[in-house]
Amino acid sequence: MRQSFDETTDPSFGAKHLPRVRAKMAEQGLDGLLVPHEDEHQNEYLPEANDRLAWLSGFTGSAGAGAVLTDRAAVFADGRYTVQVRAQVDPAQFEILSLENNGLAAWLEKAPKGATIGYDPRLHSPDALASLKRAAKKAGAVLKPVEANPIDLAWGAERPAQPTAPVVPHDDRYTGETSASKRARIGEAIREAGADASILTAPSSIAWLFNIRGGDVIRTPLPLAQAVVKADGTARLFLDPRKVTNALPGWLGDAVTLEAPEALPAALDALKGQAVLVDPGQSPAWYFDRLEAAGATVVRGMDPCTLPRACKNPVEIEGSRQAHIRDGAALSRFLHWVDTTAQQTLPDEREIAATLERFREETGALQDLSFDTIAGAGPNGALPHYKPVTRTIRRIEKGSLLLVDGGGQYLDGTTDVTRTMAIGEPTADQRRMFTLVLKGHIAMATVRFPAGTTGHQLDALARLPMWMAGLDYDHGTGHGVGSYLGVHEGPQRIAKAPNAQPLLTGMILSNEPGYYREGHWGIRIETLQVVTEPAAIPGGERPMHGFEQLTLAPLDRKLIDVALLTPDERAYVDAYHAETLAKVGPLLDGKAKAWLDAACAPLK
Repeated sequence: MRQSFDETTDPSFGAKHLPRVRAKMAEQGLDGLLVPHEDEHQNEYLPEANDRLAWLSGFTGSAGAGAVLTDRAAVFADGRYTVQVRAQVDPAQFEILSLENNGLAAWLEKAPKGATIGYDPRLHSPDALASLKRAAKKAGAVLKPVEANPIDLAWGAERPAQPTAPVVPHDDRYTGETSASKRARIGEAIREAGADASILTAPSSIAWLFNIRGGDVIRTPLPLAQAVVKADGTARLFLDPRKVTNALPGWLGDAVTLEAPEALPAALDALKGQAVLVDPGQSPAWYFDRLEAAGATVVRGMDPCTLPRACKNPVEIEGSRQAHIRDGAALSRFLHWVDTTAQQTLPDEREIAATLERFREETGALQDLSFDTIAGAGPNGALPHYKPVTRTIRRIEKGSLLLVDGGGQYLDGTTDVTRTMAIGEPTADQRRMFTLVLKGHIAMATVRFPAGTTGHQLDALARLPMWMAGLDYDHGTGHGVGSYLGVHEGPQRIAKAPNAQPLLTGMILSNEPGYYREGHWGIRIETLQVVTEPAAIPGGERPMHGFEQLTLAPLDRKLIDVALLTPDERAYVDAYHAETLAKVGPLLDGKAKAWLDAACAPLK
């Protein structure tokens, strides 16, 4: 089984590791140290060797930060991990604080006057550092870059080795565009930015640009690497030689030079006198410092691969459709199992996640999960980013709800879907809450919007039915998704937080409003959808974008209070179920097919 339910950290980590880190801080004359969750590539999901915050504190969430002073320390987590961080981190060693509302920066404003606080410039982007430097200055403290990270020094020989998963070609029949064509486009973008070259540090950009995939990052087919791309489309790709497969050099071609990572500093120095485009939001500050010291002119701008990667081409969109149909058949078999066998045997979350994984494996096309499955029974479903581990695993119970959020990595697409299911007969309250979430979900699925609209501007549509009932949820409504890349991808998103990026044709996003009743159960409905080209609306004056639904898996009709739906909302559910039956049904047979027929019948 791909997913493990073992704890990889322990609250005792703080007491064991803090003294070692403080000893290394003292050797460097530091009064404090900043510990971001992100690694040298600004990854959200990390190789074990780069998960410094987890080693220091025990906290394994995908968003967080830490700070260490000589006499105290703190760990910061966002609202998704409020319960998890308190379970994983020893409060006697760390103050546990919120990452939201400028959490780390606000904490820094109260740092000891005159303190020298270290930071690793390889782990912080300039954009992230800017607010931290302002906060330290306000406190009368100083942020100082370190050459050697005190955590790495304290970790020492116990630190796992860096991953060396093989890097393989990703065929053009999946990408829809050759690497040479992409590099020509990116070279033109570099010229338009007034630069001679660009530094790429984001693994997703490197995987996309060179049409390669790897396995250095858990649940994501990414190679850890860096690249220097010139305006003429040639490139130098810095990749550990142990990852280089026999097919790779020929696949990359003569315009791409493969080099070891040790050659990267000299390559940056060689850009003296040139204008170099680097993304201050994605690339670590170390690159800016090195280039400026070498005499290059740094051009600050978005990674030139970010938008082309986010806007999927027709081949990628069709690949995603096929991946979702295949995944939808696995999901339908799973939902049939939940609605029949599981209702009688009342399995635990481990068996639930394992069963969903088995159905995905049986497609014969699964490369990996796209993230560890969230299988939340009862109260665990009220934790939006809950991950089953041995000490927390629960059995499902009659009268409660089961929330399952999971996805697959397929060569032609990445999936991510959440369905909430009733165990036994649902209560009127559960049906009402599910239907309010469904109404918000439908609003986001059916909205039409003009060019230039951002996800921030759309977010309230998904929340309105809940707001009108005095309810809300504390996470975004939608995140971007890659094409056999990361299950979380920017720059597109749908959330309360301001985001200036318009939604563009071909962008794939999730649509996942929810409701969480702490201590009882949670509800989330998530499908992936792709932004369609602007089209005329009869009687309208401007063409409008919309969304095409990609995820195909039935909703639990026992949880739908039809009386709360408008005629248009009912029509949407019936049309969605009819499409699911038409596309997924041919992949099923026997009892599973009969179940899908009933699950997708029109609402009554």
